[in-house]
Amino acid sequence: MKTLRITGVPEHFNFPWKKVVANQPFEKEGIRLQWTDESRGSGQMNKDLREDKCDIALVLTESFLKDFEAGNPSKMIGLHVKSPLTWGIHISAGSTVDSLEEITEPNFLISRIGSGSQLMSYVLAKREGWDADMLQFKIVNNLTGALAEMTPEKPEMFLWEKYTTKPWVESKQMKRIGEVPSPWPCFAIIATNKAIAKFGDLIFKLRDLVYSESKSLQTNSSTIADIAINYALDVNDVKEWFAQTSWATEPELSRSQLNQAMKMMKELGIISEVVQLEDFLTREKLLIMA
Repeated sequence: MKTLRITGVPEHFNFPWKKVVANQPFEKEGIRLQWTDESRGSGQMNKDLREDKCDIALVLTESFLKDFEAGNPSKMIGLHVKSPLTWGIHISAGSTVDSLEEITEPNFLISRIGSGSQLMSYVLAKREGWDADMLQFKIVNNLTGALAEMTPEKPEMFLWEKYTTKPWVESKQMKRIGEVPSPWPCFAIIATNKAIAKFGDLIFKLRDLVYSESKSLQTNSSTIADIAINYALDVNDVKEWFAQTSWATEPELSRSQLNQAMKMMKELGIISEVVQLEDFLTREKLLIMA
């Protein structure tokens, strides 16, 4: 029995993947799917892809493109979530700061270098007119690490998906002082070159099974309640999140959208050059739209 290793953040975005993995659709073909939650985010997942600790990862688009440029031996086999990610901007609940306008020294807590929590700080800096070269970062690994590190004396900002952090905001363990949406599709499906060679078409059969599951979930009346139960979220919050979120349901990508996203990433200093789509996409297994 071979094992196909999949990793993603332990958040509601990955509900379709968890459902497919639970069904073990390839057992008769001698393939077992193994899911791993990775709370440290996309920076860690890129590292795991590089070190052959996983075969497929559900990575933030900007984080993968930055790491691909740096030598990540993987390919994007499709999008997972087509809509942007809304990042909450959080500081210690005890801080006297109540708005972004009061931030004079933009310091950030990040999960790790190259993570979305770091890269989105550059998007925020551009929007707020801060000098990107002056941003300061402290690695905290994950949400738990950020909560432990936050202090009222210093308003260090932590960017994380706003519905995931809402329970800690409501319990006054952290304070949200703003939001910043990612200006591109948020999650991509990344497979290592080694895994594509080893598993072949089965990698893409799995992707398409998830697309079918995502399509079904988007029209199923019980999805919101199921997500609320599985991820311990308020059903009204899930309803609001669900209305703003679009899972990918077909193996298609927009050339213009990706190129525009990369141009913006280059302007922000996330990547040094716009990468050729042919370099990081499995083109023969995707429909590339204009």
